[in-house]
Parts: sequence; structure tokens; C-alpha cells
Amino acid sequence: MGSMDRPKKRGSLLKKALLHFALCFVMGFLSGFAPRSTATLFSGRRPEHPLPAAPTKAVGRLVVNSTVEIPGSSSGRGQGSHDDPPPPLEVAGAREPQSPSQRLLIVVTTTRAGDRLQGALLRRLAHTLRLVPPPLLWIVVQHDADALATAAVLRTTGVMYRHLTFKENFTDPAVEADHQRNVALSHVEYHRLSGIVHFAAASNVYDLQFFDGIREIESFGTWPVAVVSTNKKRVVVDGPTCHSSKVKGWILKDLSNDKRLPVTGTDMNPKPPKINISGFAFNSSILWDPERWGRPTSLPDTSQDSIKFVHEVILEDETKLRGIPADCSKIMVWHMTRGIPLPIHH
Repeated sequence: MGSMDRPKKRGSLLKKALLHFALCFVMGFLSGFAPRSTATLFSGRRPEHPLPAAPTKAVGRLVVNSTVEIPGSSSGRGQGSHDDPPPPLEVAGAREPQSPSQRLLIVVTTTRAGDRLQGALLRRLAHTLRLVPPPLLWIVVQHDADALATAAVLRTTGVMYRHLTFKENFTDPAVEADHQRNVALSHVEYHRLSGIVHFAAASNVYDLQFFDGIREIESFGTWPVAVVSTNKKRVVVDGPTCHSSKVKGWILKDLSNDKRLPVTGTDMNPKPPKINISGFAFNSSILWDPERWGRPTSLPDTSQDSIKFVHEVILEDETKLRGIPADCSKIMVWHMTRGIPLPIHH
């Protein structure tokens, strides 16, 4: 009985083996007709061309690009309570002297609501700033309602930035622009960002040598700006006249009809009411250490208006100003306007 069952078992095992072989052969044959794929859901492989992350240039411990919502009280000098100590210094070397090439450039750009060209202008300015040797921090200030689209642009620029937003509404563009500058200066003061501050309009065009020049500034610097109205074909040169980096006077010369750049005595003024907002830069420590520059620690009507405070400090003593370049004979900043009144001082 046992001897008769053995052949049956062997036959059954052979049939199972043949069936298994046949199934494997059929599956292998059919899989040859399936389309090939470089990445599957389960393969764990990444796409061949992932979207690049925006590179971040680090300055000391300040390495994170960010969008920061500023509360309504931020327009004053000294964001937060004056009783609270400021946060730790964020920029390496802020407590010790730095060579000019290592100085942080703090470039502040304000924005205008409803400007259809704003994204393109910010990208163009970003391409310029990417060519400037680090360290450089770009502070862009904007109304909260328009911040999302701009934040997406800034993340792809490759420039280290801070995107500050605010919620106040304004009817006067000049008042809003000064508010935005105060928001930026409050941020610089509160975080003790030690460097050279320059206000760069999104429409500005630069000679790259300009940025090397303003890094040489110890306290305050100024230079001539060419204000260009493309629609009206008008050019106005606004700024200082200098001798060996010393400011000797100020000009506001319309070159639309007079193409001669040499300045005569009738073109010069002893002192302007204000300096073109893109025509000066200053050491940020004036915001939290005014005594270093010969100013009292508290003055009426300046504690809530940083930009006014800076203007007053610059204009009260021209001996503090450094002309850039040394003879102020070269235009390195062009401010472009589009058929609106030339913003000479705002």
C-alpha cells in the first residue's frame, strides 16, 4: 500500500513544480510588454530634476530668510518694550571692529500697493544684489495684504533677506513710504544689526562699484543720484559736490535741456531741505548709540520717527559726510520713474 502511494506523491509534486514554472514564465513574458518607468510610487527614487531651493548666504548667526509680521507699534524706534533688553547680537563681529570688506550692507526696499511691475522690479534688483560680495541683508517692507506673492519671489532670489509686513493703511504714498522705512529701521535697531544702511528703491539701477564704496563709510555717506523719468524723457541730477570726499555744496540740476554736466555757481545750494532718499547711507549704530555720534540719547519728536531722526543727524553737520566717490563726479545710482512727478526727496 505504501509502495503504491509514493509514485502518486511524486507525480503530484512534479505537477506543482511544472505549474509554478509555467506561471513564472507567463508573468515574465507579460512583464516584458509593460512600459518602463524611471520612478515608481514604491521605488523611493526622487525626480531627476527637483526644484532648487533658494540658496541662503549666511552672515554670522543670521542665516534664516524670513517673513516677519510687524505689529502696529513697530513704526517707532525700538520695536517692543523699551524696558525689555534687546535680543542677542545676530551678526558675527558686531561687537568688534570690522574691515570695510566685511561690513554688513543692509539694503532697505519699500513697496507700493497695486504696482503691476513690482515683482519684475524686485527680481531685477535681486539680480544686482546677488552680484554684491557678502555680507548683505535685503530688508523688503510691504503691506500684509500683498505679502504672499512677494514672499514667493523673495524665496527664489538667492539673496539673504528679511520680509517685514505691516497692516496700517495710508492715503499718502510719501507718508506710507516713510512708515515702511521706520518699520525697517525699528527692526534694525531692535536686533542690533550692525552695518551700513542704504535705502534702495525697487526701480533703482546701480554701478556695482557703488557697493564697494559705501562699505568704506564710517558714519555717513552721500553721493549724486540721477533721477530719470523715462516717459517724460527728463533727467535730474540731485546730490552733493565734493572735494577729496568733503561735501562742498549741493546741486539739483535738470539735464533735460542742458546736457552739460559741469556745475556752475548758480546750480549750487549751501544745504538741501532733504537728501534724496537713495542718495545717502549711514552706520546703523546711530539708531541705538547716538552718543557715539555726538547726539543726546533722547530728543523730542525723534523717538517715534527714525527716518526723520537720521535726516536731521546727517544735515546738521556736513563734516560728518563722506562723498562717494571722492570727488562726487561719477553717477553710480539711477532712480527710474514712470511718468509721475520726480520724487526728488521722498
